[in-house]
Amino acid sequence: MLEASTAPFLVAVAQVSPVFIDRTATVEKACAIIAQAAARGARLVVFPEAFVPCYPFWVWHIPAGDTKALRDLYGELLDNAVEVPGPATSQLCAAAREAGIAVAIGINEINVEGSRKSLFNSVLYIGADGSIAGKHRKLVPTAGERLVHAQGDGSTLETSDLGFGTVGGLICWENYMPLARYAMYAAGVELYVAPTWDRGEPWISTLRHIAKEGRCYVIACCSAVRRSDVPDRFAFKSALPPGEEWINPGDSAVVNPDGKFVLEPVHERQDVLYAEIVPAMLHGPRWQLDVAGHYARPDVFRLIVDRKVRSIIE
Repeated sequence: MLEASTAPFLVAVAQVSPVFIDRTATVEKACAIIAQAAARGARLVVFPEAFVPCYPFWVWHIPAGDTKALRDLYGELLDNAVEVPGPATSQLCAAAREAGIAVAIGINEINVEGSRKSLFNSVLYIGADGSIAGKHRKLVPTAGERLVHAQGDGSTLETSDLGFGTVGGLICWENYMPLARYAMYAAGVELYVAPTWDRGEPWISTLRHIAKEGRCYVIACCSAVRRSDVPDRFAFKSALPPGEEWINPGDSAVVNPDGKFVLEPVHERQDVLYAEIVPAMLHGPRWQLDVAGHYARPDVFRLIVDRKVRSIIE
């Protein structure tokens, strides 16, 4: 729920690259951005999909049968992945607490409840008090991502009240799952974060659709990664499209509940971006459309979400 104040406030969108497959350096970079965003007056800072220690975009360039290359990269990614809770999250939580700002950050999360050798594509939510407010594990890794990430379950399909609003969201192409979106709307999402690797059309149109459909603010954050951000020691770098400096141009954006851009997509630029949230916008537009309220028809349609934790062993 929104607090009593209806004053507009800022959110920050960190359209930046990680320090490639380097957890320590990437977390340090994130902590510096957290402090920077708070100094500008932002109440929430959003980071891209799988930001710590990087989105494994090599899966789109290395053939699935190239086991040696994929094993080597997976091993290095796993060595730099994040335990929740763990040392990396403690450092991020301390930065959020010191700055007094909430954080939503994409991570490669270790399955600490099992083998500790598998990874989830997760988004971690941290409150301004430095507590872990929640996390969400991507339900379905998209295509080549299945070479790296495991499937999440319904236990993390939730929202968190961070004081200034109810925050939740989905990761990249989860946003094309209508029932997952509806679960977010029914959970009362007001600030819908969409950390992603996608960019361009139709992704940008999708952001506007979600905002209009859910009558929420959509905050989409993508890594803007250049060829020079990938160290030369990685052999797959030679398989990237020749002559293109931008591996991913970004296109981060913020959309209001009427489906209009508050922050137009930002292309081929690494920067911390800012947008204003107007809490009153979360109320008036629901008069016309409230898909988890008066525009729902539970007598006709019902969504059942299985929120049980799927344990490896009981």
